[in-house]
Amino acid sequence: MEALTTDKPKLRAYRVVFIVITALIAFFLCVGYYLTTPPDGSFPKTFIVTPGSTVATIVHDAKEQSLVRSEFLLYVLMTVLHNPEGIYAGTYVFEQKARVFEVAQKLAKGDIEAELVTLTIPEGISRKEIAKIAATTLSAFDEREFLEQTRGLEGKLFPETYFISPTFSEEELASLLTSTFAEKTAAIDFTKSPLTKEEVLVLASVIEREANDSESMKMVSGILQNRLAQDMPLQADASIEYVLNKPLKELTPEDLKIDSPYNTYLYKGIPPTPIGNPGVASIEAVLSPTETDALFYITGNDGTFHYARTYSQHLDNIERYLR
Repeated sequence: MEALTTDKPKLRAYRVVFIVITALIAFFLCVGYYLTTPPDGSFPKTFIVTPGSTVATIVHDAKEQSLVRSEFLLYVLMTVLHNPEGIYAGTYVFEQKARVFEVAQKLAKGDIEAELVTLTIPEGISRKEIAKIAATTLSAFDEREFLEQTRGLEGKLFPETYFISPTFSEEELASLLTSTFAEKTAAIDFTKSPLTKEEVLVLASVIEREANDSESMKMVSGILQNRLAQDMPLQADASIEYVLNKPLKELTPEDLKIDSPYNTYLYKGIPPTPIGNPGVASIEAVLSPTETDALFYITGNDGTFHYARTYSQHLDNIERYLR
């Protein structure tokens, strides 16, 4: 009986053909997969390109916002098939799902729905003040609705210059400010302070309104934390300004007597909530205060800070620099 034999060269050839075909099928399936829009993408979708954005930033944002599956593929298309310098800042609207080629083409053509507007939120201002600024910048913006959307979020609406669509809604703005806050404070170690994170934000919001640069913020922080440690009232005018919605320079001796938990002349400790929205510098000032034995400070008529260890020295500073 003859043994069975195998045509080994043919078998190897079949294996090679099978592997090649399988690889090609997998390749085209993979390419087809990355050409399509992610299933979690909801449309119509608004996509914003801010001034100065790099192609890398744009494709990353497109992936994050579920506009495309692959930022690498979009990057290749944007840089190889189109002129990346021709991308315009503005609001792009995608009415329906689009393949990555179509996304790249729309961005490259600068097919914007609207020019962006600049919205600048200064450090330290309250959400009521933010609402007023936004209402003068954005069309059909409702201040009351924004205040409703940001209820309980004082201190967590990050101050920054934003480039946004003029049609931004109250909910979109609230989301942008809070997400930026989370992003900007993610690397901050709040455990450096014996205060809780919420208490740090409250004290930072006071310091933001009381001081005017990084050095004075750290010094004022050291003084206020000394007062807290010695169970002294903070006596910060900014907290009364918050209640009365009145500029610091217009506060009167009678204003300092207002019965409010935000009156840090009458009530010891920090205010019950932030009195504005602090930037990173004031938050860092709470976490890394200047070591000092001073307990008092004033801002002179020329804006210079003057510090004192005793109340007598403090009165001398008032007489010398504020009279």
